[in-house]
Amino acid sequence: MGRVVGIVGVPPVDVIKKLVERRDEIIDLDATVSLVDVEVEARLIPRYYCAILRTVLSNALRLELDEIYVDVGHGKCDGARHIKEVLERELSIPVMETENEDTERRGNPICVSSLALVEKFERIVDSVKHPDGLKVDLVPSRATCGFWGVPPRDFGLLELFPPETYVFGWTRCMENKTPADRELELTFDPSIPTIFFAQSFCAKNSIAYYLAHRHPRGFYVDGDFDISASTRAKVEAFLELNGVGR
Repeated sequence: MGRVVGIVGVPPVDVIKKLVERRDEIIDLDATVSLVDVEVEARLIPRYYCAILRTVLSNALRLELDEIYVDVGHGKCDGARHIKEVLERELSIPVMETENEDTERRGNPICVSSLALVEKFERIVDSVKHPDGLKVDLVPSRATCGFWGVPPRDFGLLELFPPETYVFGWTRCMENKTPADRELELTFDPSIPTIFFAQSFCAKNSIAYYLAHRHPRGFYVDGDFDISASTRAKVEAFLELNGVGR
């Protein structure tokens, strides 16, 4: 059996292939794996910071890892690069910097399937650990609404949407394994009501806000660790007003 390796973002396919061939255990540090230690975080980074990157930091400090690969390319963010610098100084294991500039799109059957939106996101996030993506045979649904953006830390937000929700934005880039594909990330369908989402304190809020106002039936929201009751109510009202039911 190989080592225990943490990954941040979407490392290049060649990196994932290497880890799989070595039979390493791959842990996605962007996901909630350990209990978040706010006090340790506050010692190292501001309390008001991207919840995903705070989760990365907490996971990396608490888990027994042999090495970490951090995607700091155009498909991630400067925040990931800065967190990589923190981890390099705080940990005694190798923290490798990678840049995923892959351009070969591998398709997005999950994004347009009839799976529940939570399951869509769970499968897409899991697919990062597989160099060829997940082998799925899914029938496309007819979209009634859209969700544009990144995977929210609180998947409770996704429970508000019907299965006929198409996924756009960076999450679609994740499934395609092209996180730096700007053209794909900025794509949306103007014919369906769409929520444009970004994590609080993330630079993607600017483009999410802009695209929401360009979309004829778009609505912008952001979220931190937990989705607030107010945000849930706004999303539910938006979907209801646009005739979208669960």
